[in-house]
Amino acid sequence: MENTPRGNRLHIAIFGRRNAGKSSLINALTSQDIAVVSNIPGTTTDPVYKAMEILPVGPVVIIDTAGIDDSGDLGELRVKRSMDVLNKADMVLLVIDAGSGVTDYELKIARRCQEKKLPVVVVFNKIDAHHVTEQQIEEAKTQLAGPTVVVSALNGQGIGDLKIAIVNTAPATWDDQAIVGDLLNPGDTAVLVVPIDSAAPKGRLILPQVQTIRDILDHDAMAYVAKESELKECIANFIKKPKMVITDSQAFREVEKDTPEDILLTSFSILFARYKGDLETLVAGAKAIERLKPGDKVLISEACTHHRMEDDIGTVKIPRWLRQVVGGDLEFHWSSGHRFPEDLSDYKLVVHCGACMVNRREMLSRIMQVQQVGVPIVNYGVCIAFVMGILRRALSPFPTIQQMLNDKK
Repeated sequence: MENTPRGNRLHIAIFGRRNAGKSSLINALTSQDIAVVSNIPGTTTDPVYKAMEILPVGPVVIIDTAGIDDSGDLGELRVKRSMDVLNKADMVLLVIDAGSGVTDYELKIARRCQEKKLPVVVVFNKIDAHHVTEQQIEEAKTQLAGPTVVVSALNGQGIGDLKIAIVNTAPATWDDQAIVGDLLNPGDTAVLVVPIDSAAPKGRLILPQVQTIRDILDHDAMAYVAKESELKECIANFIKKPKMVITDSQAFREVEKDTPEDILLTSFSILFARYKGDLETLVAGAKAIERLKPGDKVLISEACTHHRMEDDIGTVKIPRWLRQVVGGDLEFHWSSGHRFPEDLSDYKLVVHCGACMVNRREMLSRIMQVQQVGVPIVNYGVCIAFVMGILRRALSPFPTIQQMLNDKK
């Protein structure tokens, strides 16, 4: 891959009042004119996401937000959308105009960040025009609970210090969860079953497959790739049996038949349920499928937008399988991209994609949002394994969670 996937980048949200210099700060951090800069307050109206590289931080997504002091009916809507960014951010840069100091707006953001356990770096901007005293800096550290740096986005002063503060403050664990490598020993072999059909992108593999291969190699194990029709012959050719078979969820039935019981079996989507979310919660949610009744409302949510194929997994296959389990029709609703419904209380089940295009914080935020209204949630791979009757087998790499499923009444 030429670029780090956006879901694996450190997400840095820029907050501050109107005209505090947020967009100018982004341009200074990246040494590019990527954000629109204007002296007119309120130039940035909606959150803007930019994937980029900041040295020495590495690959990041910078999220530019509207001013937190925006006013009027439209302004309140903009502020709300900015606040929603806190569900997707790994850390926050709180930008303050050095000429005005800390106000209730900054204190409110700091409190929200503390509630969400989001690290904050306080940035006094425009020091080319205003002096910031040591007392102001110490008070900001205490009031806003974050390291404080002083910069001039206009002339670049202090930008190096800000980059150091980002490196030192970024959560150490924001992307350290392995996909599968921690389940393999050096020298182990994993067979990846990759169906090639009309939904497969020509000339390349899909992102979760590529990331899984890389994770296996990073952990000094070996990856062997085969189509589902070649799996039986593939396994027979090994002198030493592979440790694990990882399949596309849609090929679960065929792959399960051809995988010996002494070889671990799972799917890319189940691995991503752990990598990007909370596998235990998603497995617990699968039990709700048994309780569905004809007419129940089900939300199927995908974190990205893509061209729908004729037999699309989210709009065709999963609805068909769920109808077969229920023995009747269900009322399906769909969401895609960054928009996730605010009112989830009427749904009996949420089925979410593998979340390969969003970061773990956003996926966890969605899971918590669903849990708060008492609605069960499951992801594609867990759902498919359950409706095919092989979820226990598909959880063989995770004996603790497998036992939890056995204990569920």
